[in-house]
Amino acid sequence: MPALQHRLSRRNFCLCCMSAATLASAGGWLTPSQAYAEARNIVDLIRDDAAKAPIKVYRLRPNVAILEGSGGNIAVLTGPDGKVFIDAGIAASRPRILEAASGLSHDPIRHLINTHWHFDHADGNEWLNAEGAAIIAHENTQKHLLVAQRVEDWNFNFPASPLAAIPMEVFTSAKSLTLNRFTLNLKYYGPAHTDSDISVNITEADILHCGDTYWNGVYPFIDYSTGGNIDGMIKAADANIAAATDRTIVIPGHGQPVSNRTELQAYRDMLVAIRENIEKLKQQGRSLDEVISARPTAAFDDKWGQFVITPAFFTRLVYEGV
Repeated sequence: MPALQHRLSRRNFCLCCMSAATLASAGGWLTPSQAYAEARNIVDLIRDDAAKAPIKVYRLRPNVAILEGSGGNIAVLTGPDGKVFIDAGIAASRPRILEAASGLSHDPIRHLINTHWHFDHADGNEWLNAEGAAIIAHENTQKHLLVAQRVEDWNFNFPASPLAAIPMEVFTSAKSLTLNRFTLNLKYYGPAHTDSDISVNITEADILHCGDTYWNGVYPFIDYSTGGNIDGMIKAADANIAAATDRTIVIPGHGQPVSNRTELQAYRDMLVAIRENIEKLKQQGRSLDEVISARPTAAFDDKWGQFVITPAFFTRLVYEGV
């Protein structure tokens, strides 16, 4: 159990912070749907975990690093234009994120790019803005943060974000920035994990941040409440593969934070195979429970199904979209 708990923690988006009483009453680890039902407020539990989780730093190439341990994987670019954050993590991690970022350079924080609207990537927007960051995102990220928003599968209603957390610079399909001698190409995927997902290609460093269109080594979450769907996830994976070479460092939204094109291809192939399996069963008229019992993910579970999104939960997510 401690080993499993550590493994979940290293994957960032952990439900291992469930109370011991809940865990004991269940006789073991809960499925995500059970966990959401048992927890009065799963989002606050994740925030509480982020308040004490350590931040691990991965230095990728000169002036580019990843911070792991606060929600989604955060990229940080340093240089004369000030620090550029790609995603903001969870606000409760602020002191540890600042400490880790200060270890990279003494540059002030000047820019923040959100890969999408979810709290584990944008909860830190307000404090980063207070540090001096101008926030850039897709227009749908701005739209979701401006209003109260429900995520059905988390059984949680997010209030509208404070004005300081709202991206003031938005775009529709693509945007290019030049910061710290890097060209940053921001590109909208279309509906995928949500309807607000973008990639960030750090051209000169040959680094691609995929946000939550890519979960490295674990089944992904798909947020149908705000426009996500399985076909969009596959389309996004295809776009990521096309944008990467054998030398490209690929940053996933969750999972082991330093990845590559080969692992990205395996992720895409997994999505396609499971979608095909579930579509065939659904076309036969099988109910969701019957499809789950048929174990359409079985060939992939040992590698991909050892995290929060269990095989049964991922089956339900795919079933909803085919």
